[in-house]
Amino acid sequence: MSTESNSHPEVSALRNQIFIQLIALVIIAGTLTVYLYRQASLTRKQITQVEQSLNTYKQMQPAIETFVNGLVAFGEKHPDFTQQVLKKYGIEPVAGHPAAAPAPKK
Repeated sequence: MSTESNSHPEVSALRNQIFIQLIALVIIAGTLTVYLYRQASLTRKQITQVEQSLNTYKQMQPAIETFVNGLVAFGEKHPDFTQQVLKKYGIEPVAGHPAAAPAPKK
């Protein structure tokens, strides 16, 4: 008797089981690949949107700093505003950007 013959039902059942497991493995691997590709595509789109938002912020940053410095200058003249608004939102003068240039003394 040959050991490779299909006369043994156990060997035949084992081959069928391995074949089914290989098919299941291929299906699972394909599904995982499609899922990961979709996630990578969505992440690329989100990165593009974040980069656009960041570029917009960088373009508007000087105007924002000017506005905040104006608020700080106003707060220096009006202590009530400083107590209620500036401290509430944690706005403080930025180092290197004076809030208001002092008037030259004559």
